[in-house]
Amino acid sequence: MARATDAPVRAAVTSGSDGGTPETPRRRKSSGRRPFVGMLFVAPTAVIVLVLFVVPLLILLYMSVSDWPLLGSPTFTGLDNYTRIGDDDQFIGAIWFTLLYTAITTVVLFAVAFVLVAISNSPRRGVRFYRTAYFLPYVVGTAAAALMWFVDINDQLGVFNRILLALHLVDEPVGFIDTPNMALFTTIMLVVWKFIGFQVVVLLVGLQAIPGELYEAAKVDGASTWQRLRYITLPSLRPTLALLFVLSVTGSLLAFDQFLVLTRGGPDNSTITMVLALYNTAFQSFELGHAAALAVVLLIALVVINGVQLRLLREKDE
Repeated sequence: MARATDAPVRAAVTSGSDGGTPETPRRRKSSGRRPFVGMLFVAPTAVIVLVLFVVPLLILLYMSVSDWPLLGSPTFTGLDNYTRIGDDDQFIGAIWFTLLYTAITTVVLFAVAFVLVAISNSPRRGVRFYRTAYFLPYVVGTAAAALMWFVDINDQLGVFNRILLALHLVDEPVGFIDTPNMALFTTIMLVVWKFIGFQVVVLLVGLQAIPGELYEAAKVDGASTWQRLRYITLPSLRPTLALLFVLSVTGSLLAFDQFLVLTRGGPDNSTITMVLALYNTAFQSFELGHAAALAVVLLIALVVINGVQLRLLREKDE
C-alpha cells in the first residue's frame, strides 16, 4: 500500500517522463531576474542619453516656440519664430552658401584622397612616412588649424605669401580672404589639409581588406587595370565610400569653426554658413528663440538628408 508521502514524488517523475524538466522556484526566480540585470547594464547609457540629448532637445523645442530673452522670463509665441525664417535673408543666403561649400568640399576631398591612397598603397620606400604625414593634421583641432592658417595667409607675415614671392609666382602679396571666391578657396584648402588624412586612412583600411586573390584571378582572366578598379575595387569599397560620404556631407553642413576663425563670415557676409548664421542670431543679435527655431530646422534637415543618403546607398548595395 503506497504511502501518501509518495504522491508528490510520483507526480514529479510522471511530469518528467515526457522529456520536460519541471520548473523549480529557483529557475523561475533566475529567469525573472534577467530583465532587471539587463536594465542595470543599459541604465548608465540611458541616463547619459536622457541628460545630454533628450532634455536639451526638449528645452530647444520649447525655446523655439517662445520669445526667449537673454535676461527675463520667456513668453510663448507659438510658431512665430518659424514663420520668420523665410524673412531671414542672412540664413537663406547661408543655406545656399553651405550647399555650395558642401558640394565642392566633398568632391575635392574624395579626389585628393584617391590620389594619396594610390601613393600610400603602393609598395615603395617611405610609405609609412607618407601615411603619418597625411594623418598628422587630423589630430589638430579645427579651431587651432584655422588659427594656424590665419597666420600663414597673412599678407605681411604669412609663410604662404613669402613662398609665392620667393618663387616669383606673384608680384605682390595675395589677399587669401579679401574676396568671396578667395575666402571660399582658402577655407576649402584648409579643410582638405585638415581632414584628408582621415579619408586616406579609412580608404587604406578598406583597400587592404579586399582579398588579393580577386586581383590575381582578374589578371589571369586578362582584366585591365580599369576593369579591376571598376569590378573589384569600387564594389568592395562601397560601404567605406558610403561612410565617408555621409561623414563628409554632414561635417560640411555643420561647418562652423573654420569660418568663425578664418573668415569671420566675411568679406561682406559672403562666407556665412548655416551654423554661423545660427550663432550670430543667438549671440550677436541675442534672439535666442529665433536661433532655437533655426537649430530645429537644421536638425530636421540633417536627419532627412542622412536618411535619404543611407536609403539610396542601401538600395545600391542590395
